[in-house]
Amino acid sequence: MELEQVIAQRRSVRKYLDKPVEREKINACLEAARLAPSACNSQPWHYVVLDDPKIKEDFCKEAFSGVYAMTKWAAQAPVLIAVVSDKGNFTARIGNFFRRTEFYLVDQGISGEHFVLRAHDLGLGTCWIGWLNSNKAEKFLHLPKSKKIEHLIAVGYPAEAPAPRPRKELAEMVSYNKYK
Repeated sequence: MELEQVIAQRRSVRKYLDKPVEREKINACLEAARLAPSACNSQPWHYVVLDDPKIKEDFCKEAFSGVYAMTKWAAQAPVLIAVVSDKGNFTARIGNFFRRTEFYLVDQGISGEHFVLRAHDLGLGTCWIGWLNSNKAEKFLHLPKSKKIEHLIAVGYPAEAPAPRPRKELAEMVSYNKYK
């Protein structure tokens, strides 16, 4: 598939077929994520793949409990990817301080988008998930206190083809040479 098609056709999928996702496809997505650029080449991410049905089920009971229950639909995805933050190397952290920007979050977004675009190219559906009980999810995965799950990515073969969502016109979001 051409890159332009991948970008235009990717959707957030929330319904998946009851079909396992091949590890080769997950690894291809992880390789795409690994190749993403990052501030000072810090590569501030770690991906935890949850593809064992029992482990994923137990994880979901923790991650989607209480006020986070509205995200429990993600439990039916064959694979969940926990994107774990690393604050980046020393140079990147200095940049964070002076620019008042958390570059590691920008970098994770770039890496995660590489993942989901490759997944779409391979015929998989994905959905970014930010609404989860991070504390319980981190405890479940035995993360060190210095690490945090910033978001999850649900992955599977789509059981739906969501329609495109409305997008702003280019003229509404772009200006040249000055802010309009």
